[in-house]
Amino acid sequence: MMSSSNNSHDHQDQEQGIPPPSTAFHMRQLLVSCADLISQSDFSAAQRLFSHLLSSTSSPYGDSTERLVRQFVRALSFRLNHHSTPTRTSTAPLDFSPPFPPPCTTNTNNKMMMMISYESTDQETLRSCYLSLNHITPFIRFCHLTANQAILEAIQVGQQAIHIIDFDIMHGVQWPPLMQALADRSNNTLHPPPMLRITGTGHDLNILQRTGDRLLKFAHSLGLGFQFHPLLLLNNDPTSLALHLPSAITLLPDEALAVNCVLYLHRFLKDDSRELLLFLHKIKALNPMVVTVAEREANHNHPLFLQRFLEALDHYTALFDSLEATLPPNNRERLAVEQIWFGREIMDIVAAEGEGRRERHQRFETWEMLLKSVGFRNVPLSPFALSQAKLLLRLHYPSEGYQLQILNNSFFLGWQNHSLFSVSSWH
Repeated sequence: MMSSSNNSHDHQDQEQGIPPPSTAFHMRQLLVSCADLISQSDFSAAQRLFSHLLSSTSSPYGDSTERLVRQFVRALSFRLNHHSTPTRTSTAPLDFSPPFPPPCTTNTNNKMMMMISYESTDQETLRSCYLSLNHITPFIRFCHLTANQAILEAIQVGQQAIHIIDFDIMHGVQWPPLMQALADRSNNTLHPPPMLRITGTGHDLNILQRTGDRLLKFAHSLGLGFQFHPLLLLNNDPTSLALHLPSAITLLPDEALAVNCVLYLHRFLKDDSRELLLFLHKIKALNPMVVTVAEREANHNHPLFLQRFLEALDHYTALFDSLEATLPPNNRERLAVEQIWFGREIMDIVAAEGEGRRERHQRFETWEMLLKSVGFRNVPLSPFALSQAKLLLRLHYPSEGYQLQILNNSFFLGWQNHSLFSVSSWH
């Protein structure tokens, strides 16, 4: 009798178009089907399908697909419950431990939109996750290394004053290698070491000050003159800075100016590009020697939810697969990066809407078009920069899965055949 009941249940599932959840392919298909129903506002059918998803196995300690599905199930759960009416029974979300920042709702102009609270995860946890991301994957280091080389090559030997504006400096891990390179270049020539000023933006004054203190100590250990200027973004809103450029930044005569935008420009994107274009015009007016840009190679700003969901699913599948191939399942840094850092990004892309959505990544072609539209030209990255990037991968991330490409005078780093990050230089 038990067997007959199960067979009947399986037959009903097949009639409803629900594949068995036993394989990675089927789990992915369930996710896509659920997202498709949500995109059609068929929330009742999506709830039924989602109940089936919750019964499938997805573990934070499983293979890369199970870990990925877990994060997308969580994000879909929040989105689906947000659209549930009070009379409908909401799907109980899974127990996702360690704790994650919950979504919150705000009413702006009488229009309800979901916002992911980036501030609810404590800053020390985020700092630890960021440093883990920088350690166990090559992507951040690749962006920093390539941008640093572009800056170094754009500034002439013998330049005595250098000013770098780093938009969202975070913990400043990009700059010690550049400081070392400047000191080495000075030692190999007859020129004295340059005076380096860094203006770093951020949303936490305490973090900015601690970052400045660390960089000052390192610069002094190399014999470099150094100044750090923190620039606080109100409400973590980059557009507030765009409105006050260039008056918010002190520029000195005879300084060589470099502007660094690593994983930053996408934050200006909303439903249109007006705020980003305003920012780029203001940067152009500063007349920098070089502008370095690094961004995710994905379109997470598509206005249609389903297209955005599919883009995110492909992008994070490649990221999770790269971690699967290079780290053991129980590695604590891997777990933190997957569940907290990438988990928050997935939550934002899938569950948030309106102005509450922050992770609006675009592909290189979009940045190329926008930068050229305000008068920037692409500066080819050098063969030496390429050899450095290859050396980084060979020495610290020795996996054949990582692939480096040169397209449109820019570098692209990805996993297998899927580009994930791009770096470019502009003047």
